[in-house]
Amino acid sequence: MASRHVLSIADLGRETLTRLVDDGLAIAQGAWDDRKPLAGKVVGIYFKKSSTRTRTSFTVGAMKLGASTIAYGPDDLQIATGETLQDTARVLANYLDALVIRTNEPIEEMRALADQDRMSIVNAMSDNEHPTQALADLVAMKETFGHLEDLHVLYLGEGNNTTAALALAFGLLPRMRLTIVTPEDYGIPQEVLAQANGFAARSGSAIEQHHDMARLPQGVDVVYSTRWLTMGVQRKDPDWIPKFRPYTVTTEVMARVSGPGTLFMHDLPAMRGYEVVDEVLDGPQSIAFRQAYHKMTSAMAVLAWCIGA
Repeated sequence: MASRHVLSIADLGRETLTRLVDDGLAIAQGAWDDRKPLAGKVVGIYFKKSSTRTRTSFTVGAMKLGASTIAYGPDDLQIATGETLQDTARVLANYLDALVIRTNEPIEEMRALADQDRMSIVNAMSDNEHPTQALADLVAMKETFGHLEDLHVLYLGEGNNTTAALALAFGLLPRMRLTIVTPEDYGIPQEVLAQANGFAARSGSAIEQHHDMARLPQGVDVVYSTRWLTMGVQRKDPDWIPKFRPYTVTTEVMARVSGPGTLFMHDLPAMRGYEVVDEVLDGPQSIAFRQAYHKMTSAMAVLAWCIGA
């Protein structure tokens, strides 16, 4: 059987995406406490960039499922000295069952590593997509609301790799609605939006992107924000902060768009006082830190699907 990879939400399709969300929720509910589907497996954790939640969640999640882990930093593999991605992957496939990767490079780098049929590759964040974050988000939403159908999520801030993954996931799943509101020139790429809307046309979902804070929807189920500086990468535009300031999630914004039961989500780390104020992040509507817990349950679901016995 060919190796299973998690590179993009778009590659998974609705059936697998639904299964991974349900598995993540089952893990959170304790249904897998006695299961060790990764016993005897070895998972490599190759992070070229800093990480608190994702690195820890995949490492601990793999161990909870019975696997051994080995960590690589940005200069630990011979890729750093000029070995090709394909040659590195062919060698590592002799030892590892899966390689979990975080990078600021495009997803094509991971697809090159996946060009072998023995070792699974998991995208733990690339420049253009963060699929495992979207899975964690969906698990958190389903745990809280009991369903995903008919949920309306309002996303405020930068259209980054997390936003792209959410758009693709919302497009694949039935009857979901995502409204993305970003500063001008900081939305998700039009090709990603078009792909997500192509999925949505078949699933009965709706995905919209605009830049006008004056026409925010009301009565949404979730308000979602992410760090304005993805992975801490500085912007070329020295005047970017004033462009983003109107998109800060304040108590006033929450009051304006909330209905009964509206929640706030954030993928963390947060730049407090920038994309969200303390009163919201630490307030009663926030499930951001429970959402962070689901980084582990979704990581476990992904690893079990990729390489589990």
